[in-house]
Amino acid sequence: MTDITITVPQDIVQALRLPPDAVAAELQRELAVALYQRGILSSGKAAALAEMTRWEWEELLGARKIPRHYADENLDRDIAYAARS
Repeated sequence: MTDITITVPQDIVQALRLPPDAVAAELQRELAVALYQRGILSSGKAAALAEMTRWEWEELLGARKIPRHYADENLDRDIAYAARS
């Protein structure tokens, strides 16, 4: 797979009201959040896209009150895995 570059017109970048050196990172983070919320990316891949540690990512989701995609089956599987270790 190849990297993808998204072009954002200069007038949009200026309208963001962000410091110029923060624009790319902020847009990448917002894309990661949106794709995670829609169920398109897993939490781990979204954290990687946002260039955040898992801890930072979980804090961001919590601060924004974004529900985690974690069902009872996931908990049962994680408990079984932990019990084997």
